[in-house]
Amino acid sequence: MKRIEQTRGRAVAIPEPVAGHCDELLEALGAFRDSAGVTARWGAQLARTLSAGGRLLAAGNGGSAAQAQHLTAELVGRYRTDRPAFSAIALHADTSSTTAIANDYGVHEVFSRQVRAHGRPGDVLVLLSTSGASANLLSAADAGRAAGLRVWALTGPAPNPLAAGSDETLSVEAPSPATVQELHLVAVHMLCAAFDAALENGGRTHG
Repeated sequence: MKRIEQTRGRAVAIPEPVAGHCDELLEALGAFRDSAGVTARWGAQLARTLSAGGRLLAAGNGGSAAQAQHLTAELVGRYRTDRPAFSAIALHADTSSTTAIANDYGVHEVFSRQVRAHGRPGDVLVLLSTSGASANLLSAADAGRAAGLRVWALTGPAPNPLAAGSDETLSVEAPSPATVQELHLVAVHMLCAAFDAALENGGRTHG
């Protein structure tokens, strides 16, 4: 089925899955606006943690790995305006460690072993999963809680195992993984905006 839409004065036939994707995203985004309070609170907490010398660890699989690395890049680099650099590590980005761990211990350990290596009590672990059911992220959440980290999850629709295994969860209510991932990127940017705002409003910084 195709939808006829006007584009630059011309009638264009757009496949329904293409136009429908935008409709799905708009509907999910409307509901997602209610999550602003969660990202604001997380951003303020993250600013306090990293300003005090703590660290953010982040992990995901596939497209969610890209989202995790996007988040750490914004913190080590910058989001919108110049500010000090902060410690943030995307666990999947160390390919030598991940492949060695997968080979020696199994894929389910690729993140949890790094959490035990790098995480310290009070640090923050952010785990991203559209399904909320990835075994290696569930193991990472267990390792994070055992090590005294705050474990935050960005997932698809709840309930799901990762939401149950984390300290706090921001769940996206959307029918497709693609839309969930798109809103996870929105959440990443909202978190970064809240982080920067918290710093500007009195959070301590370090060089």
